[in-house]
Amino acid sequence: MKKLIQTLKNIWSIEELRDKIIYTLLLLLIYRVGAHIVLPGVDPNNLGALNSKAKEGILGIFDSFAGGAFSSASVFALGIMPYISASIFMQLMSILVPQLQKMQKEGESGRKKINQWTRYLTVIVTIFQASAYVTYLKSREIAGGAILPSYEPFFWISTTIVLTAGTLFVMWLGEKITDKGLGNGTSLIIMIGILARFPSSIAAEFEAKRHIGGGGLLTFLIEIAVLVAVIMGLIVLVQGVRKIAINYAKQVVGNRQFGGARQFLPIKVNSAGVMPIIFAQAIMFLPTLLTGFNVTKGIAGTLSDHGNIWYMIIYSILVIGFTFLYTALIFNPKQIADNLKQNNGFVPGVKPGQPTADYIGMIMDRITLPGAIFLAVVGILPGIAKNLGVTSGFSTFFGGTSLLIMVGVILDTLQQIETHLLMRQYDGLMKGGRIQGRQTVSSSAI
Repeated sequence: MKKLIQTLKNIWSIEELRDKIIYTLLLLLIYRVGAHIVLPGVDPNNLGALNSKAKEGILGIFDSFAGGAFSSASVFALGIMPYISASIFMQLMSILVPQLQKMQKEGESGRKKINQWTRYLTVIVTIFQASAYVTYLKSREIAGGAILPSYEPFFWISTTIVLTAGTLFVMWLGEKITDKGLGNGTSLIIMIGILARFPSSIAAEFEAKRHIGGGGLLTFLIEIAVLVAVIMGLIVLVQGVRKIAINYAKQVVGNRQFGGARQFLPIKVNSAGVMPIIFAQAIMFLPTLLTGFNVTKGIAGTLSDHGNIWYMIIYSILVIGFTFLYTALIFNPKQIADNLKQNNGFVPGVKPGQPTADYIGMIMDRITLPGAIFLAVVGILPGIAKNLGVTSGFSTFFGGTSLLIMVGVILDTLQQIETHLLMRQYDGLMKGGRIQGRQTVSSSAI
């Protein structure tokens, strides 16, 4: 406890770090205040049907990303998700399209162009999602007096404009946090939205277990212990690496000798990060979006219930498939082998060139399979928890994108804080070993 207090004092004594933390907290506070401002023309006292329907299934996951703004018809109801969808699309295109690859290699100017196109695409995606959200609000199940009759003729156009402006403002907040604050702004906005629902969810779970037939306090404590175990497993998944030994040949230049040392090439067990789960959920969410958030029947109903067995099967297959696909896109064994050859590096017992590329690719395939399976299990854990009697709101914290994002973002932020401490000759946050963040490629989209 004494070391923790001293560490907090060290953090607060670094002026630059203190300013970054205060700046980040202020912008996150602005986001949370905006998440409680209701859309024009909506009566907040008649949103009971929206609150109940938007707390379950895939809509509940979407609502958690928006920090509860979706279920409260807030000006930030769509949250940062349209920007994430646009970022994912542009990230994939920059891998698949040679022109975008060339632009990305141009440096800062190329990245600025891609970011500008991402913003334009965000506007298009937001308008489409805002139209679907208006249709959902005006549906027979939700409308029950929520929309003021005198405002209904203007509701569609005004809501679309307000939701688009709200999403762009949230996107701007995220960029400002990334530039001048601490951590990745987009990731922190999602995480703070997810955490905002945690106190109410755990309180609802405690009340449900406290009643007769709910299982009692022991069942609640077992659930908490399982949740802690899942979080520990996720930390292992995020930080787990397979180290490949690399030797460098000795070189003598003048009177100095270079090389001759043994190093290691770390390959992450989960190189794809959170991207496969996000891709899978984007595919599963598509029927819901096309039906105007109508999840009462059909394919949209099946793919919106994370406790449905077909949802779990399809979701697991998509996560495993996307894990291998995304890993193949971002990990190039041939390029690594060529770089090693150019720098006089080699894997002991393996010939340089193509044999090295085949060896690295074989190891990558072997560690990706268990990583993909574990990621799929994490993705369907909320559905399993729900089927075992956990309340719908609390079950979303047992795995899936929500928990994976929280673990990854917290590790990233702690890593940045530890970097500031170590730069100024302070002890790190952890007594042994340094905190490792997530794969950098995923932090740009999440």
